[in-house]
Amino acid sequence: MKWVLENVFSTLSIIIGEIVMNFLEILEKKRDKKELSKTEIEYFITAYTNNQVTDYQVAALVMAIYLNGMTDQETTDLTLAMAYSGEVLDLSTLGEVIVDKHSTGGVGDKVSLILLPLVSSLGVPVAKMSGRGLGFTGGTVDKLESIPGYQTAIELKQFVKNVEQIGISMISQTLNLAPADKKLYALRDSISCVESIPLIASSIMSKKIASGAQKIVLDVTVGKGAFMKDMEEARKLSNMMIQIGKLANRETACVLTNMNEPLGYAIGNSLEVMEAVQFLKGNMPKDLKQVVLELGAYMLQLANKGENLEENKKRLLENIQNGKAYHKFLELVQKQGGDISYIENLEKLPKATYIESIYSEEDGYIQEIDSKEVGKLAGMLGAGREKKEDAIDPSVGIVLSKKVADRVEKNDVLAYVHANDEDKLRETKIKLKEIVKVSNGIVEKGKTIWEVIK
Repeated sequence: MKWVLENVFSTLSIIIGEIVMNFLEILEKKRDKKELSKTEIEYFITAYTNNQVTDYQVAALVMAIYLNGMTDQETTDLTLAMAYSGEVLDLSTLGEVIVDKHSTGGVGDKVSLILLPLVSSLGVPVAKMSGRGLGFTGGTVDKLESIPGYQTAIELKQFVKNVEQIGISMISQTLNLAPADKKLYALRDSISCVESIPLIASSIMSKKIASGAQKIVLDVTVGKGAFMKDMEEARKLSNMMIQIGKLANRETACVLTNMNEPLGYAIGNSLEVMEAVQFLKGNMPKDLKQVVLELGAYMLQLANKGENLEENKKRLLENIQNGKAYHKFLELVQKQGGDISYIENLEKLPKATYIESIYSEEDGYIQEIDSKEVGKLAGMLGAGREKKEDAIDPSVGIVLSKKVADRVEKNDVLAYVHANDEDKLRETKIKLKEIVKVSNGIVEKGKTIWEVIK
């Protein structure tokens, strides 16, 4: 057995000996806080994508990056190397500026379902690839798939054709896009190196570049239910992504938004689809409205559809009021095989077996609704997944009745729990009462939009 292992190692050394030596030199440089060249970074990414270096070697390099950081140029070179490690979409045939939107994630984040049909209704082509959710609740793809018949896995040719024909298509990331990023992300997660700003920035931007974006608007969520917990870290991440955009010739704007409480009222897949449709019909929760309009105004500006942000917001509101945005959403659903009768009559969407209320036990004002804790409860009910292969229950979740700073009286409904399991329902109701905190004194509402960085 020892002889076999020695011979295998010897053979591998002959095949990849040069690669191992070069990789060790790269690792030593980063260990010693030296800057890697573009060629060295491309070499590392190509070797890792092609399985020519081991996970433990790359883990050592990732740890060195985590501890010692990267320069803006290194981060940009890493971003482009990952973007071009697989297929890169060419959307130039659409003949328009392609502006992509990405969120760093949050609880109750149904913005894409609303914003993308809305900007498409104003003549901005939307070619959107979204991911599935891991953690609290589903991603945009999971939400779309809660609409019966909606196809998120379609061929690239059909994807582009749909955009050409109706101005919008939203699908899952099924193509070989940025495969190096997929491998690196999984490795980072396994060695507790996710929280590295250069690695987060390059991961986000590599996927945007690979999916054909020419200009990018990023919703950088900040707070308890977001990856970035404080403004300082969020600013660092935003500035790095903007710098990557400049060096990669992709104009980028970052909108920093509040994720201390869930966005809007609904948390859960079909529940968020319902809220998105109601928004497009004019029933707009204040915080959700602010985020949609801010992001949309910058998308129109980057797409050369209007320089004045306030005018852009007025045009966005007009297309909600005149029904064009809602009809664009219907057009999208129908084009992708979805049954629009479920959108026209939301009562047809999947419903949970149990829908029960929790009530306020005192008079006062809502002091806090910790979005992370609410998200964890929604995930426990089945609205999210811990592993990629986990199934999502589209019907379950939580719908808030109150938001932070709202006045409440004893026995007012604070939230509704949608569940398909009695034990989980009971546990969620108990915990949710603890999460929604009521104060005797007036509570000041925090800002929804913290700031914009360009």
